[in-house]
Amino acid sequence: MSGIFKFKQFDVDQTGCAMKINTDGVLLGALADADNPQTILDIGTGTGVIALMLAQRFANAKVDAVEIDQLATETASRNFENSPFNDHLAVHPLGFVEFFDLYPNKKYDLIVSNPPFYINSLKSPQESKQLAKHADKDFFEKLICVVSNHLNSNGLLCLILPIDTAELIKKLAEKANLRLQKIIKISSFENSEPHRLIVYLGFNQTSPVTPKFVIYKSVSNYSEEYTKLLQPYFIAF
Repeated sequence: MSGIFKFKQFDVDQTGCAMKINTDGVLLGALADADNPQTILDIGTGTGVIALMLAQRFANAKVDAVEIDQLATETASRNFENSPFNDHLAVHPLGFVEFFDLYPNKKYDLIVSNPPFYINSLKSPQESKQLAKHADKDFFEKLICVVSNHLNSNGLLCLILPIDTAELIKKLAEKANLRLQKIIKISSFENSEPHRLIVYLGFNQTSPVTPKFVIYKSVSNYSEEYTKLLQPYFIAF
């Protein structure tokens, strides 16, 4: 996808963003959740679509977004300014480490990220796409360590990840005293294996639930649960 993507309540200009709007992002924007969050942070906002969806869902929440890529930051900023939620959205041209160095006392009820997740794999020849798609283990160690210090006591961290990266995150979370609260298993079809997990981490001791979410009922036909989930956002639904 390229150019302007029109949602029911806002538009997203994707100019200058290496990672365009995709299924992972909109699923996270629609499924990330916490108990009546008043403060939300989107790490690596890109176009800003996840932050915009969260701003639509949680009308009383203050939504911050951080983005290390300058062109993407400028695009997200325009998208925020042109949305009906601009009074409770803000983008910061920083990585999450630098952001929290600048604002060490900030804490959030909900932190989300659709992070780069191809660990130690062949890098894209295009630098911006490399930044958007690839990370080393060190990135995730920093992410979990830093975020654990900036979640409120009942706050949640929600990440959408491939299966193998999710396994790494679970191990890192244990070291940071973050406990698994929930995992949504994302599959393309009812009988296919999950290819993504939405992982919810927090401080509460609980037995995690593991619901399944299916995107298609058949080739090119979305499932009823996908259609219902994205109906508040997609014009096509």
